[in-house]
Amino acid sequence: MTNKNLYIGVAIISSPIIFALAAFPDSFSLSWNQGRGGFLFALAFIVAETVGLKILISTKRLLAVVPMAILVIIYLISLEYGLRDYIINSAEHYNVELIYSWTWMWDFIVLVIFVMAALTIFFGKRWIRIAPAGPIFLGGSAIILSLDAFFPYDTLGPLQYVVPYLVQANVWLIGVFELGTATARDNIMFLRGDHGSMVLQVFWPSAGVHSVIIYSLVMGAFLLKMNIPRKRKSIYFVIGIIGTIVVNMIRIFSLSWYALKVTTNAEKWEEFHSVAGEIMFLPWLFVFLLIVILIESRRLKKLEAESAQK
Repeated sequence: MTNKNLYIGVAIISSPIIFALAAFPDSFSLSWNQGRGGFLFALAFIVAETVGLKILISTKRLLAVVPMAILVIIYLISLEYGLRDYIINSAEHYNVELIYSWTWMWDFIVLVIFVMAALTIFFGKRWIRIAPAGPIFLGGSAIILSLDAFFPYDTLGPLQYVVPYLVQANVWLIGVFELGTATARDNIMFLRGDHGSMVLQVFWPSAGVHSVIIYSLVMGAFLLKMNIPRKRKSIYFVIGIIGTIVVNMIRIFSLSWYALKVTTNAEKWEEFHSVAGEIMFLPWLFVFLLIVILIESRRLKKLEAESAQK
């Protein structure tokens, strides 16, 4: 039983994601409800939290997880041979309107169950403090996809509540930068720019409300495991919330800019819309967590050095 088993364990957990990336690369869209792009960030969290740990994993535990990984891979293959069609057809039975959110939701559910089970076998209940970010990110994504599937557009009032304020702020920014003409009514923006007019209706996922929820879940779990004063945890959490809101504002602004300055063609605009959110939020989340780790690592080394001098 050697520490190399830890790296083998990480490889086993990663295997379904790596397989999907190799076999179905086109499915790794960064759009939060149109692909498996979130798998890569979950994998990054898992690797970051486990590699380097001084925890031994027995070969017996490794072998116990292998059949589970194979089952997930079989699930991914089965999607291409009729299972996805069955999932799509079942959406009507549950009165689901947004098929993409419904179908991708099951991928995230299957993967989070596998990852949680694998981490439990490897680390026992300690996994919640050892490597919570990846499973929580996957689980949070599954929850958001389920909300979008069952409560589409603006039917989920509490999450839609803040959207008109974000829209008004965006209209103000457009005026400040003199990009064109913009007015707002509730969650609707009326834009007129270099290529004509376009009307944008903003719902809570497009406004990035889902990213605030996912950030709160991941950051909460991440800070919970860190041995730092509660006040510092609160400061990091609030700074991250503010940063996430700023990123969401940049996203809405970029979507408006694209309509005002690039094109009002609905198809081309939708292509930009499909990646404009996650391509900003997910790197921001990962970079912010990395910054927190670096700051606290340096602070810990400084405290240890000062303690040694005494």
